[in-house]
Amino acid sequence: VQLQASGGGLVQAGDSLRLSCAASGGTFSSYTMGWFRQAPGKEREFVAATKYNGVNPYYKDSVKGRFSISRDNAKNTVYLQMTGLQPEDTAVYYCASAWLLYYDLAIEGKYTYWGQGTLVTVSS
Repeated sequence: VQLQASGGGLVQAGDSLRLSCAASGGTFSSYTMGWFRQAPGKEREFVAATKYNGVNPYYKDSVKGRFSISRDNAKNTVYLQMTGLQPEDTAVYYCASAWLLYYDLAIEGKYTYWGQGTLVTVSS
């Protein structure tokens, strides 16, 4: 499975941005898809995840109500819609996939495949 993340960029506080992650190889609809991020000088952290059917997405508390994860299994793509961006959201955002993962969605080690990351910079 190969993952290609895109959509990052430089935005101002309060702006919106949508990240995309296109998958190739494997059966996309069988994979839980997650977004993680790594801010400068910090550990990589979980942001959001969606199971194979897109039901009951799971979010980091600090992004609830601002970020929305969705997937289009027909296009083998997962999205992260980010609104109300703040400078503390500045990070490299990574998408990741895990086959038939139904629990512990926020645990980085549960994910097998990772994209290359896309940089999101939010200026104040």
